[in-house]
Amino acid sequence: MITGAYLLAPVLIAGWYAYCDISLQARKRTGGENYGRIALQTTDLKGIGTEHLEVQALYQIAQLIGSALDLDKALTEILRILHDTLNMARATLVLPDGDLSRLTIKASYGLTAEEARRGVYRPDEGIIGTVFRTGYPFAVPDVHREPLFLDRTESRRLLPKGEVSFVGVPVILLERPVGVLTVDRLFGSEVSFEEDIRFLTVVAMLIGQFLHLHEEIADKEKLLVEENTYLKEELRTRYSHHNIIGQSKIMQEVFRFIEKVAPSRATTLLLGESGTGKELVARAIHQASPRRDKPFIKVNCAALPDNLLESELIGHEKGAFTGATAVKMGRFELANGGTLFLDEIGELPLPLQAKLLRVLQEQQFERLGGTRTITVDVRIIAATNRSLEQEVARKTFREDLFYRLNVVPIILPALRERREDVLLLLDHFIGESNKINHRAVRFSKPVMDFLVAYSWPGNVRELQNLVERLVIMADGSSVSLSSLPAYILEDVPACQPVAPEPHQGADPKNTLPPSRSPRLDDLERHEVAAALKRHGWVRARAARQLGITQRQIGYRIKKYDLQPPDYI
Repeated sequence: MITGAYLLAPVLIAGWYAYCDISLQARKRTGGENYGRIALQTTDLKGIGTEHLEVQALYQIAQLIGSALDLDKALTEILRILHDTLNMARATLVLPDGDLSRLTIKASYGLTAEEARRGVYRPDEGIIGTVFRTGYPFAVPDVHREPLFLDRTESRRLLPKGEVSFVGVPVILLERPVGVLTVDRLFGSEVSFEEDIRFLTVVAMLIGQFLHLHEEIADKEKLLVEENTYLKEELRTRYSHHNIIGQSKIMQEVFRFIEKVAPSRATTLLLGESGTGKELVARAIHQASPRRDKPFIKVNCAALPDNLLESELIGHEKGAFTGATAVKMGRFELANGGTLFLDEIGELPLPLQAKLLRVLQEQQFERLGGTRTITVDVRIIAATNRSLEQEVARKTFREDLFYRLNVVPIILPALRERREDVLLLLDHFIGESNKINHRAVRFSKPVMDFLVAYSWPGNVRELQNLVERLVIMADGSSVSLSSLPAYILEDVPACQPVAPEPHQGADPKNTLPPSRSPRLDDLERHEVAAALKRHGWVRARAARQLGITQRQIGYRIKKYDLQPPDYI
């Protein structure tokens, strides 16, 4: 937002210098002979009366610079200031339309809406057309005696002859006329037309700056709107259920559920193993819903401590607890009008489950430490990799909350249940990883066949991480079986050959046998131990590098009886 506080001083200074100096050019254009003497007199700031009123009007106009975003309001206010400060009867600001074929009244004072509507001119007719076409001011002592005065607004027909004078000055921007400012005679007969023109030329200059500023703001806003529209469309395309990769029958069933549930506001529960794409489906539901232009807010219920989770969800007031130094809006407020995705809902502590149930049922809550009830309109999508029915039986999850969440359950299949999608996913992730890492790596057919047969305990997330790792670590342009991690080779079914692909110069004696062997275990043990050593025995980091879960690396540490050094 542009504020008058920063721009007021330079505008006033520029306006005053222009007010003092422009009289020279204005008098040249109107044929004045004594313009030099009069211009010198106007530089004297000690004068009062008319000059004092003119400066006051310029000051008030300059203060409007911050409201240039609302151009109509700003222009109308400028004309009102001229009326209130200098007793002007009526005025108009005439601007051209888009193709410059017509001049119409953009703002007016002293005219009715109907009179302003009638003020339409061609650029080649009347006083207004002359001023716009030539860029020179035009003064009329008596509008009843001037043939170029068209009075299209019909606002002066009933006035006695000799009582109405008229002045029009061009609005100049970047050395070309962009409009015309017209007023009825500002002062009494003791004030010359030259003084009117001098002052109005300065006002027209300020109006030109208003127009320029508004045009720049409008252009930037248009650019932001276009960027926002593009990004929303990209999100909509990316997360549209039609672009979730999968052509298997079981995934087609998932797509059908998304289509059915998206238009409603029903609470949806996404069920499935870790890594099956629950957040991706949640976003697809949001993007396909009427709430697509509203926020999509995610909360991982397992990632936050119990004492912080409540504040994250419903917010807190200042001073609600130690460290609450300011008011904090919760995720429910941030998601108002949109969608709130509660990931790992099974990890939610029991005390907070009761509060969540109230919010879901009533769409109301109070911030921590607050008494004001806040009402929101939020669509809930929850996700879990646990069996909530079992958690209810164990009394670790509220039965009433389970039924409130389980309005429309969608079960996401494990990757091993949709093996026909593995090749599609591999192709997609290889392309993405090559693009990100500036590589051109491809997977050989034996590798592709092997990965289709793999059980994928980490599902799509494991597949994506493995592909990225193989692309980064590939020595050449192709990935062979020997490049696969040992833990994956161990998991192959007994009927699946494990032997790596032979390549030129390879010694057949050094190839792995076609089934599991003690040597394979040795390779895996060595790789796991090396990864742990590289990462200081931080299991999470080592597992991430190996492309396996912490549970899987824990199993292998126990299996091979790996122990950290004494100094760890």
